[in-house]
Amino acid sequence: MDSESIELTVDNNTLTVRAERRAPMIADGIEALVAERPHGVFTRQILLGDNLDTSKIDAQFSDGVLTLSIPVAEEAKPRRIDIRHDSSKAEILA
Repeated sequence: MDSESIELTVDNNTLTVRAERRAPMIADGIEALVAERPHGVFTRQILLGDNLDTSKIDAQFSDGVLTLSIPVAEEAKPRRIDIRHDSSKAEILA
């Protein structure tokens, strides 16, 4: 499959992968009886969580493998919450 035939789109946290595999070229007058790999248009949709940063999706195609990296949004990452100490209250002596 050619990397140029792959199309990635994101819409409302839905990632759509669309690709087209063309039929193999056969010389004139030769008819293929069996093809081991299917050809045509393929589409897959993946629902992404709200905690992912879809504006920073990275896609790489190498050796026939499509790899997607989708980072977690900064707002969704765990963070430490500081506790304020109120020192204005008077100490109670017993």
